[in-house]
Amino acid sequence: MKIALAQINPIIGDFDYNVKKILNNVEAASKQGADLVIFSELVLCGYPPKDLLLKKQFIEDNKKNLEQLAKNIKSDISIIVGFAEENHGEGKPLFDSLALIQGNKIICTRQKVLLPTYDVFDEDRYFEQGEIIKSVEIHDKQFGFSICEDIWHDDLTWTKPRYHVDPIGELVKQKIDFLINSSASPYFIGKPKIRENVLRNAAKKYKVPIIYVNQTGGNDELIFDGNSCVIDKDGNVCLKLKSFQEDLQVFEYNKNKQITAGRSVPTELPFNDMQELLQAITCGLHDYVTKCGFKKVIIGLSGGIDSALVATLATFALGKENVQGVFMPSRYTSNASYTDAKELASNLGIDIKTIPIEESFKTFLNLLSPIWGSVDSSLTQENIQPRIRGLILMAISNQSGALVLSTGNKSELATGYCTLYGDMCGGLSVISDLPKTTVYKLAKYINQKEGKNLIPNNTIIRPPTAELKPNQTDQDTLPPYDLLDQILNAYVEEHLPLKEIIKNGITKETAQKVCNMIDKSEYKREQAAPGLKLTSRSFGYGWRMPIAQRYKETI
Repeated sequence: MKIALAQINPIIGDFDYNVKKILNNVEAASKQGADLVIFSELVLCGYPPKDLLLKKQFIEDNKKNLEQLAKNIKSDISIIVGFAEENHGEGKPLFDSLALIQGNKIICTRQKVLLPTYDVFDEDRYFEQGEIIKSVEIHDKQFGFSICEDIWHDDLTWTKPRYHVDPIGELVKQKIDFLINSSASPYFIGKPKIRENVLRNAAKKYKVPIIYVNQTGGNDELIFDGNSCVIDKDGNVCLKLKSFQEDLQVFEYNKNKQITAGRSVPTELPFNDMQELLQAITCGLHDYVTKCGFKKVIIGLSGGIDSALVATLATFALGKENVQGVFMPSRYTSNASYTDAKELASNLGIDIKTIPIEESFKTFLNLLSPIWGSVDSSLTQENIQPRIRGLILMAISNQSGALVLSTGNKSELATGYCTLYGDMCGGLSVISDLPKTTVYKLAKYINQKEGKNLIPNNTIIRPPTAELKPNQTDQDTLPPYDLLDQILNAYVEEHLPLKEIIKNGITKETAQKVCNMIDKSEYKREQAAPGLKLTSRSFGYGWRMPIAQRYKETI
């Protein structure tokens, strides 16, 4: 028996596009002699559809397109495809399901049992928990169907099983030949290796080969890394598909129960999180821009490391002809910033426009000075400058139809070291989930990978500064970034209390200051552009903190 893994990049809600892509993959797999083609979770409508699932017409279109898909499948091949199935019984109105299609007919469906409600997941909002139903026979082989979270019951990164129900354990009792896991498992740094270990441990525990098919591509904040695979009952990876790309691969399961793959598994290389991160961001950035209907992007270039990195990533993702840089100097902008911004644009081959903001700044000062009177207005004057720049970028966007990319990093967004309606302006915040220290690491990795200083070395070694007042540096306001990011990781990603954070050599005063800044800046983050999720705990969709609250953690 030949089985194909079809790893595709669906567009949420574009049924015509998704059905066509499914059919193209089925045809390609058929030409390679495949008997069965397996697709990812909710591939028909794209994942995550969020509140589109609450639209009755969306569900009707979903059902209609599944039926139409079945009519177009050749009778000699079987496919397994993810879709949203109506629940005609009690509970939530839908199931997250897989359909088996054979001979132009929907033979049966199987539902997702475990519904995650942590981090970015909110599946209990839409779906009813499915029942563990009997295995399915396809070409004289018994298959157990599972969907994404169903296989994470034994995730060893948790101190105890996440759920009381073990759907995989129940399926293997039925003497299945293969366990299928159809997934839409989003990425964060290190997730592919964590997930592979979960799959390998499950294969060894249950003594069953696993066929794992994951979605790839970016949808809103989420990025899906693919990395679909086949793992034998001893936990060995027999076949592995590409990372962050569409892919189709066929393997054979012979009468001796041996797995033969057409592609050899690549030799395990030392883990490089910067390489993985670069792939993830370019994938997520490209798909966000193109799936939202844009072709070009605009970036305010300051001569600093953040905007330099974003411009570089945008050039990788979209091509130099689709990236417009705008340099907007003020009275505080240094010659070094001008030189670095121009050098970056030249290195990348992107166009850069220079629009000084001095006259606009003077106009605002003259307009507002009578209101300020004798009250200190230094901070207000600082914030006026990025707001002028934001207005310029949005005006260019309005006129050209290009999308503005905001350039703030996670360290800034966490502590509120950013200006509402100023440097926070934009349709996508590309690196808002990258701490400042990681920004520097990724910039250095890109230069190393390219074999030249694509990002000017001076941009990397200069002390970071917003240049909104004379001789300003970020450390006038913030602790050193290596210290700040250590606290940020502990407080936001590891959920450690302050009393634990200060055990790592961090002073009580510094820890208290940073954590207070994080808590007080929630109102800014609620108004920020969506940002690509790159760490295990990102601000945005999976971060649900109240704004109007008075809880302050103290030591």
